[in-house]
Amino acid sequence: MSSPHPQSGSCNACSIVIRAFNEEQHIGRLLDGIQEQSVGSIEIILVDSGSTDATVATARCHAGRCPLKVVHIRPESFTFGYSLNQGIAQASHELVVIASAHVYPIYPDWLERLLAPFEDPQIALAYGKQRGNDCTKFSEHQIFAAWYADRSQPRQPYPFCNNANAAIRRSLWQKIPYDETLPGLEDLAWAHRIMAQGYAISYIAEAEVAHVHHETPHGVFNRYRREAMAFKHLFPQEHFRLWDFIRLFTSNATSDLWHAARQRKLTQKGVVPGILWFRWMQFWGTYQGYRHAGPLTWQLRQTFYYPRGVTFSPENTARHIPPIQYPQDPL
Repeated sequence: MSSPHPQSGSCNACSIVIRAFNEEQHIGRLLDGIQEQSVGSIEIILVDSGSTDATVATARCHAGRCPLKVVHIRPESFTFGYSLNQGIAQASHELVVIASAHVYPIYPDWLERLLAPFEDPQIALAYGKQRGNDCTKFSEHQIFAAWYADRSQPRQPYPFCNNANAAIRRSLWQKIPYDETLPGLEDLAWAHRIMAQGYAISYIAEAEVAHVHHETPHGVFNRYRREAMAFKHLFPQEHFRLWDFIRLFTSNATSDLWHAARQRKLTQKGVVPGILWFRWMQFWGTYQGYRHAGPLTWQLRQTFYYPRGVTFSPENTARHIPPIQYPQDPL
């Protein structure tokens, strides 16, 4: 199915939309990494959903040479889709990069690599590789390795993507905005719709970020629960039964333990219990999310987005460019 070509935009200019809530610990590193990028013209749009810490002040300090716009939304209005729509509406450039506040780029050509596919007018969305850091749970390292390959796929045949590290065309977003009713997976829903219009998705392994999660077991449970609710909404014919929970917990935990043993990490402090609780909460949250059939209430929003107390990985593909040197502060 052919589609009219969208506005091309310049691959040397972009708007970066960052969604944040109480991210003062992480957002400075992301913005410092943005200052190191080789793309010429960058504006930053911070969508803050009621932070009670110094997130906004930290962003202003680290924005550097990049113009910074701050968009405030009320916590009770937040969904990922609504937050993105509010931010992209303020974007000045055709190419819009979407980044979580708790990611940071590994290389100074992150944006250059992420935007390069848009030279093809049929590319609607590009997304990049994610990996963890020293604080990442072993099981999440395994998930990153499974979801984000070391080899790029210029035209991906399926609608997977992730808005922690992605870019889209604003002109297409104007026709198809993000779904504001979903508790998660707004990226998958948008990709699914845009591919149905004849556009393509590009995966760029070299556009690499570190994605930092400091989640409690309950936080992991809530993340996968809300994503399962969204998936069930998008694909109501799908099911996730108690047997699926038992089967997937057992198989994934066993695989993680096997890989940890091969990497000689099994005896490291916290690795075994970390694998067991992470995989349990991942699939128990998925199971509970599939069972939930109600609307996204304010109580659920508080549970999913405003939690109390906020405060074997394969070798990377060799790059002939030095990584960004960040201060060695704990993340």
